[in-house]
Amino acid sequence: MEASLLVEVSEEVAAVAVVSSTNIKVFNSELNFIKNERIKESACTLIDKIPQYFFTEAASSTGKYHPEFSLGIGGLLRHTKAAVRIAKELLDNNSIGYKFTSDEKDLILLALIMHDSVKRGIPEERYTKFDHPLLASKLIKDNKESLSLSEEELNLLTSMIETHMGEWTTDYSGNEILKKPTTKYERFVHMCDYLASRKFLDVKFDNNNEIIN
Repeated sequence: MEASLLVEVSEEVAAVAVVSSTNIKVFNSELNFIKNERIKESACTLIDKIPQYFFTEAASSTGKYHPEFSLGIGGLLRHTKAAVRIAKELLDNNSIGYKFTSDEKDLILLALIMHDSVKRGIPEERYTKFDHPLLASKLIKDNKESLSLSEEELNLLTSMIETHMGEWTTDYSGNEILKKPTTKYERFVHMCDYLASRKFLDVKFDNNNEIIN
């Protein structure tokens, strides 16, 4: 292989590495909430699979259904971070968190990190894909061999993502596409996502899209 070609290949590999490490760096605060290193490792693997549009897309193109912090460039990322932080605060409250084991809490946090990860599909489409919870679940299942999760953990993770839309289960044509949450895990994830989309809740972010405590 010629030296110039080797340089080109090396640069391409380096570029991919930079993108991957950037994805993980963006979620560094949220990853630190996850206590089990095995689950955290799986979280890093999945975060690397999130398409790049996620990091710049708004949570709502119309602005009808999300608060101001979720609008504009990076709005979807900020919505996701808000949902994860809401979950963290609630799970740290013993009156609520006692219902879940430590690993279950970690999987809840991971579900919220990934719940809107492919909101516009793969490849990206112009508008939100109503079945994006199923697409996110498929992304995880397609990469299960590279994850350090048991079959039970994988099923719990994907079920929470698949049902995060709550009562909104029919598409724009009235077709029943999604399942409603039924377990305590699914309902909790939906609640956190729902609260993060309420306009009366204002979460403050700095210029690096980190939540201001």
